[in-house]
Amino acid sequence: MAQPIPEAAIQAIVEAGRRMAERNWVPATAGNLSVRLPGNRVAITRSGFHKAHLDAGAVMAVDLGGAPENPALRPSAETGLHCGTYRAFPEAGAVVHGHSIANTVLSRRAGDSIRLEGYELLKAFPGLPTHDAAVELPVLDNDQDIARLQRAVEARWARMAAPILPGYLIRGHGVYVWGPDMDAALARLEGLEFMLACEMASLSIGAAP
Repeated sequence: MAQPIPEAAIQAIVEAGRRMAERNWVPATAGNLSVRLPGNRVAITRSGFHKAHLDAGAVMAVDLGGAPENPALRPSAETGLHCGTYRAFPEAGAVVHGHSIANTVLSRRAGDSIRLEGYELLKAFPGLPTHDAAVELPVLDNDQDIARLQRAVEARWARMAAPILPGYLIRGHGVYVWGPDMDAALARLEGLEFMLACEMASLSIGAAP
């Protein structure tokens, strides 16, 4: 019999879903959220649930390969991307995925990355103690074959200098961000979304980057 999902993990996912929904980052049933559990397990949102209305029934457990503990339940279609992050980064304790207007629009316009430079909120990311920094946020082409997309993500990570920026964009689709726990993942997401919104506003007024 599968072990129950800890209540703290369920509540972290439920509350994060509400926060993201309040900011219109997970419209309709878009987005997914997860928390690493002990024993190589992951608690993740089930497919088809609106993130503003999550409860314990909307959260299920999978192993690090993405296989459901309860085969009768269907996890998010992008579970493989969450599990890939946990396998690659032992320090990752939570992963969030959202679909904001800014990250969708900018990723459609971008090349293989978006440069973020000079923002105070760069300090939301590890290893960046000052605004006087620049990062290249990876942008990967969308792919409905999640295993193939995860291989592309891993190939990009392999080309990046350490430390790896804890986030990336999927073109026309959304953003993935992770942190040591859900609070940290959400803080990084909020910082990133603010910077992306600033970038989009600069484009709309014709401001220099």
